[in-house]
Amino acid sequence: MLRFYLVLTLLGILLPYGAFVPWLLANGLDITLLFSEAAANPISLFAWFDVLVAAVALLGFIVADGQKHQVQYRYFAVLGTLSVGVSFGLPLYLYLKEKQSLKPKP
Repeated sequence: MLRFYLVLTLLGILLPYGAFVPWLLANGLDITLLFSEAAANPISLFAWFDVLVAAVALLGFIVADGQKHQVQYRYFAVLGTLSVGVSFGLPLYLYLKEKQSLKPKP
């Protein structure tokens, strides 16, 4: 499972930024245009609201579960969720938790 989570973590950063970077190169850091295109139609809003709710739930899960299980470096998953999204933060957290669970306990 460790490799599976690692592959998903890599895909979780490469795929979103693979779509965003060309847009950024074409349009620059035009925040107004970014928000206007992100909210261009109801299906776009549906997707963004879905991602927003999932991100808030994931952040709560990472903080609570990470504290309960003392997952090291869990805040990298928080930062990953905030800077990339759920597609990066969730598999990263699962990778960190799984990796830690495989270590021998003292």
